Amino acid sequence: QVQLVESGGGLVQAGGSLRLSCAASGSIFRINAMGWYRQVPGKQRELVATITSDGKTDYADSVKGRFTISRDNAKNTVLLQMNSLKPEDTAVYYCNAEVRRTIVAITTNYWGQGTQVTVSS
Repeated sequence: QVQLVESGGGLVQAGGSLRLSCAASGSIFRINAMGWYRQVPGKQRELVATITSDGKTDYADSVKGRFTISRDNAKNTVLLQMNSLKPEDTAVYYCNAEVRRTIVAITTNYWGQGTQVTVSS
């Protein structure tokens, strides 16, 4: 089995910063893309940022210039540095990883349990 454990959420004032961390553990041969998504009640989960195994990144337009995604392949971790936070960034943030558990296995998507980020105005 594979587990993704997130940390770093919390309450912050507008303009402040938070850093989210996600660590993958378990039976892992290789992790392809990793990413962060967010969801607010009543809305679909949306992409925040992704990063490939060779470091290529992609961001939602709403967070470009404010958020930075990075990863440590040796530790199977992905980070999301969030600066200049706005009230509209308030959501539950989920970590995602595309994992191959063995050399012959197919790639499977795994999700973390989510961490709440609340930005007050």
